[in-house]
Amino acid sequence: MSARVLFIGAGPGAADLITLRGVRGLAQAEVVLFDALTDPALREFAPHARWIHVGKRGFADSTGQATINALLVKYANEGAFVVRLKGGDPSIFGRLEEELEALAAAGIACEVVPGVTAALAAAAASQRPLTRRGGGRSVSFTTAMTKSGALHTSGSADTEVFYMAGKQLAALSRRLIEMHWPSDTPVSVVSRAGWPDQLHSDHNIATLPRAAMLHAGRPTIVTVGAGARALTEVNALSPTDACASRVETL
Repeated sequence: MSARVLFIGAGPGAADLITLRGVRGLAQAEVVLFDALTDPALREFAPHARWIHVGKRGFADSTGQATINALLVKYANEGAFVVRLKGGDPSIFGRLEEELEALAAAGIACEVVPGVTAALAAAAASQRPLTRRGGGRSVSFTTAMTKSGALHTSGSADTEVFYMAGKQLAALSRRLIEMHWPSDTPVSVVSRAGWPDQLHSDHNIATLPRAAMLHAGRPTIVTVGAGARALTEVNALSPTDACASRVETL
């Protein structure tokens, strides 16, 4: 491999959600710079590498972005094969651009291995397809947390998925109503998507604030609109026939 740095999407939760290409890349690593939400079990795929925690949560950085950039350049210039292990998919709210730019400025070759993003894990956990034939043809991904504290929703997609939404549920409910979403629009909330303890609850926009305590302190994905609607075919089945899923309706 000609690249000195490999960005790998670790997936949204448990270690077995990483891609096969990601596992193969980890096996070659000499240094791994890893995020806070990556599964510690991933170390089994690179047991001889030096693992360095560079995680951050929200905007309270435990490792500043400039420091991460400098570490990538430092270890690559020292001749190590570096893996930058990011939760979910590197290109979705992973601050990939800053790190690519730092490597490009230093003349260091790199590659990116995609991963499963949290929105897809939440859709799988809740059995709510993000697109629906005839009624859900567009999906938007939005961060519910911005540095300015503002909440943004376009209202232009049939389904809107909000990342990092756990502390923003009441504000998000108000903002959606301000953007003329009907208050009875279905909302699906999944916290710790992709982990064994993932939790799913169903709401509508008006009742969304009730999810705050249920999902408190957990990384949370909020899906609004067509992709949050429960499947009528599943609802019509008996509990013994329907696919098993942990769901609470508030």
